[in-house]
Amino acid sequence: MSTPALSTMTEDYLKVIWKAHEWSDRGITTNEIAAELGVAASSVSGNLGKLAREGYLDYEPYGPIRLNPRGEAVAVGMVRRHRIIETYLVEMHGYGWDEVHAEAEVLEHAISDRLLNLWDDALGNPLQDPHGDPIPRRDGTVLRPDGRRLHALAPGETASVLRVSDHDPDLLRYLADLGVVVGTNWRVVAKRDFAGSMTVVRLTEGAETGPATDLATVAANSIWVSLA
Repeated sequence: MSTPALSTMTEDYLKVIWKAHEWSDRGITTNEIAAELGVAASSVSGNLGKLAREGYLDYEPYGPIRLNPRGEAVAVGMVRRHRIIETYLVEMHGYGWDEVHAEAEVLEHAISDRLLNLWDDALGNPLQDPHGDPIPRRDGTVLRPDGRRLHALAPGETASVLRVSDHDPDLLRYLADLGVVVGTNWRVVAKRDFAGSMTVVRLTEGAETGPATDLATVAANSIWVSLA
């Protein structure tokens, strides 16, 4: 007997919960799930209880929300689908990195595993999506690089951009205009925590290129880097 298809609600909830733990240990609240999925906060607790009864997560009202191994397997599979689709749209169809998230949210529920793996092979089995997020392997392995937020760096430190949050298309367009994309290198020139900003300058082969750039804290906190 074939395994019944999961509902879109199940797939979306499990993916959102998993992603909340990917780059942070803080986890996620019911209100944050509601905001992320665009649903009423009053419905989230009920749906979480349903997913707990179905064996996908451990949850008690007002307690932490944790995926169990079954729920994590589903979530990682959905993340893999989403990120391969995003990469395929950018690499094969010329989409901007600010345009692919909404498209992938729709397509990830419809694409077959066979087609997904064909796209993965056509892309050369990339390790990351256009935003720098790791693409889970077919066996569920996730190789997340160590990184820190750009805003945590001190003046004089140099770093390479590992990942940029894909949560806000406007922010992605803004950073692209500044040249702050995955793989570029930057040096922190100054930090002004009292003003909520920092100044960085791009490096090419160790030399400063172009004018210094001011970044607001909200932008700097959306960028993960590794020390160069």
